[in-house]
Amino acid sequence: MPQIAQLAETYSSQIFWLLVIFGFVFFVIGKGMVPRVMGTVELRDKQINDDLAGAEAARNQANAEEEAWRQRENENRAQAQALVAKAKADAAIASEGKLAAAQGRIDEKLSAAEAKIAEARTSALAELESVASEAAQTIVEKLAGVSVPATSASSAVKKVLSNG
Repeated sequence: MPQIAQLAETYSSQIFWLLVIFGFVFFVIGKGMVPRVMGTVELRDKQINDDLAGAEAARNQANAEEEAWRQRENENRAQAQALVAKAKADAAIASEGKLAAAQGRIDEKLSAAEAKIAEARTSALAELESVASEAAQTIVEKLAGVSVPATSASSAVKKVLSNG
């Protein structure tokens, strides 16, 4: 076979050109393009790491600002609660003063009413005694036909009312 016989003659030439092509590809791609690609990858990794570090710093700052805001909110809430408590205390004191004044007016009216009732009771009892003594005189006079003096009738009615 003639193809096999030519193999020895072309074999060294093919190996030479194979090494030349591989050397050329190695130097063009390996020494020219790969460093550029690796530089781009390193630059991209560095930029990603910088962005992540910036995001972490921004998150930490946001957390710090949020904590400061929460602290201010809690202080404001405490101040508001203190104001509400003070207002409640002031209102309670004012209400107590008004209630004490109203109670004083009610007590005055009550004591005046009790005095009027006591006076009316005394007046009614006196009037009752005089009416009862007159009625007793009239009844004794009509039933027994005896005239009873007013002082005797009055003393008998007082005696009966004091026992009753």
